[in-house]
Amino acid sequence: MDLSIYEIIKGPWVTTKAYRLNQDKKLVLEVHVHANKSMIAEALKKIFNADVEDVHTIVVKGKMKKTRKNVFQGKKRKKAIVTLKPGQDLNLSGLSVPIYDSAQKSTENIKAA
Repeated sequence: MDLSIYEIIKGPWVTTKAYRLNQDKKLVLEVHVHANKSMIAEALKKIFNADVEDVHTIVVKGKMKKTRKNVFQGKKRKKAIVTLKPGQDLNLSGLSVPIYDSAQKSTENIKAA
């Protein structure tokens, strides 16, 4: 499938676990279902000028939903857990998402812009 770099990354995946992973130098993003790891890394490099060290992808199945007569499954979503190289940080929608060096042990919160 032919995707543009702006279709690959849909936005941040905002959960408590994603925030906790951010403290461990990882960033969680919602991505297009047909995007692969190399496409995600390339899109981050071109859009945000961020160097990617590692990418893990997870497909989240849609929930089963029922009406009176029908049973159907919700849409699938895909999330990517991205580790940026040391010293890199990313600014998504006005929030500064710091990725700390392994030598720097800081517990700063995410700062609103």
